Amino acid sequence: MPQPPKPVAAFFSFFPLKTYPPVQIHDENVQNSRPTKPTLWISPPKSSSPASTTAEGTNTETTTNNLLSGDVECLKWQAYIALRGLNSVKVRWDIRPEGALEARLPNLHLPKQDGEKLDADLAPSTEIEKEKKTAENVEHKLHLYSAAMIPSWVDLTLGVDSASDPLEGYINEAARDESRAWVSLLEGVVHGALVLFSQSQPSLLANLLDFGSSTSAVLTSGSNSGAPGQPHPLQTVLSPPPAPLSGFTSILPAFGTRVNPTAIISQYREAIVSLSERLGTDKWFLGSNEPTPLDALAFAYLHCLLASPEALRFEVTKHVNLVAWEWRVREQVRNAFTR
Repeated sequence: MPQPPKPVAAFFSFFPLKTYPPVQIHDENVQNSRPTKPTLWISPPKSSSPASTTAEGTNTETTTNNLLSGDVECLKWQAYIALRGLNSVKVRWDIRPEGALEARLPNLHLPKQDGEKLDADLAPSTEIEKEKKTAENVEHKLHLYSAAMIPSWVDLTLGVDSASDPLEGYINEAARDESRAWVSLLEGVVHGALVLFSQSQPSLLANLLDFGSSTSAVLTSGSNSGAPGQPHPLQTVLSPPPAPLSGFTSILPAFGTRVNPTAIISQYREAIVSLSERLGTDKWFLGSNEPTPLDALAFAYLHCLLASPEALRFEVTKHVNLVAWEWRVREQVRNAFTR
């Protein structure tokens, strides 16, 4: 191997390369980090939540017993777990999204026995494959799972297979197909209104100083914010997506997002009216006999809307059936979790 010239080698000697041995994960450290009960990692609850208001207008919820996440994505999964019938699930909110799997909350942390059952159910393996699993696989040893694994864990815990139901819990095929439209409405128009009214719009100067990155948008909990180089959240939830602030014909690179708050709030108002009319006096949405994933999603958005600025909260409080439904479901969801 040719040697570098002496002047270059002398210069490189000021910057020596050092290698360090790998960090050994001791079994006792992993054992201490295992939960004793299934634990859901969530974004923290709101410090002061107007959603505590009951249908009669009285406040019954304090921050000491509020175990419901302030983030709509985490709350959706909390509602899903509770409405499926599980209880005594622990929650913790001292983990930032950057420390979660895929940098997204929620995460599910299971005790060793439950985790091994879920691993065997998800991917049955032979004895030879089991021997290939090394102690360095920390995620496997900790039995930490992303939100996508929550339905499989719930099914395994309840001893059912929800995927085998072609109606997905709805009363008929028409209701199942209609649920897709309501999910699209909640995750589109309603979510866009939440993003718009829970973020501070950056100034034009801030946009000019940051051509390549989108403006940061903080959702209901402030845990999911736009990252540099990623599209603005409104561009991913609204259809059609809003135009860039610089316009389409500008010689400057596209930056910012041109938002029309009047149009968004108008669509949001119509969505809430439609949601109220569709619920009517039914116990669950679309006339289902038992709660469905749509009910979990609807509760998450209604709860966050009732904790949002007045412009959004007022539209929900005008519909008594939505407020009463959210209050009833909130009690069931909150009682399913512990600290």
